[in-house]
Amino acid sequence: MRIGVFGAGAVGGYVGGCLAASGAEVVLVGRAPRMAALRRDGLWLTDLDGRDSRTRAFVASDDPRALAGCTLILVAVKSAATGEASRTLAPVLAPGSTVLSLQNGLRNAARLAWTLPRVEVLAGMVPFNLVTGPDGRHHRATSGRIAADIRAARFAPVFARAGLPLDLRTDMEAVLWGKLLLNLNNAVNALSGLPLRAELAQRDYRRALALAQTEALALLRAEGRVRPAQLTPLPPGLLPRLLALPDPLFRRLAGAMLRIDPTARSSMADDLDAGRASEIDWINGEVVALAGRLDRQAPVNARLCALIRAGHRPIAAAALLAELRNAAAARP
Repeated sequence: MRIGVFGAGAVGGYVGGCLAASGAEVVLVGRAPRMAALRRDGLWLTDLDGRDSRTRAFVASDDPRALAGCTLILVAVKSAATGEASRTLAPVLAPGSTVLSLQNGLRNAARLAWTLPRVEVLAGMVPFNLVTGPDGRHHRATSGRIAADIRAARFAPVFARAGLPLDLRTDMEAVLWGKLLLNLNNAVNALSGLPLRAELAQRDYRRALALAQTEALALLRAEGRVRPAQLTPLPPGLLPRLLALPDPLFRRLAGAMLRIDPTARSSMADDLDAGRASEIDWINGEVVALAGRLDRQAPVNARLCALIRAGHRPIAAAALLAELRNAAAARP
């Protein structure tokens, strides 16, 4: 089986690298400077569980045509690039091949399928955080299993051999909403200017996240169509209460949430530092869009969107919490 990765950044590089290290034939496609670096350095794969391996057993190219003949193509570009990705892949992919979207957000698989009618497009979800470094290092900084549409079952043995067992699901929309609720922290983390573990150790940052999650959960209940999947030891509806606990009690009850590499940050923080467009419209913006469809408002998530777009950071925990509380109180 030949597996392609379109968008071989942090996520695509790590997943593709693990597959290559396990013996799969892998083609990585990404930006020319990055692909040149991978050809020079190879991939160095590490994780918080002790993995430490290197591989050069892959093809790295900046030409999408290198994906021709791949049976499975993993799409790992940012949400803003989904439309361009689908147009680029349309003339390249063989009819009957499978595309698995490993992107943040809710609707990327549907957007890909619209432009790629001759291939099977499946939704997936990567729960863990990746940190990249020099010498081709890709470090998995948190835990979790990749979720995928159950129709990806035929690929599960390949992922299992790579140390990436798939969580095969029949409820991917619920899974994507569950991940989006957790990803509402991406904006809070980016605004904090801190690594994830340091940010989550401060109660007021957690309470800011709890406000955003509570708002999203209320809108989902009002819509009554999707119940977000449980992706943590606690059901989604209880997460805001856990986040709002005092620091000592939170540390005692939420040890798993704090099992994070001390260097890990949200991808949104990395994007802002690098001057790239963030995925705010595909995360907190989805909550705002849901409110609009219900003729309601989402002032907390709308304010987070505005702060990210304006680049206002770092913001101290108490100041951010006050900002969001004021936004909620000002709602007409």
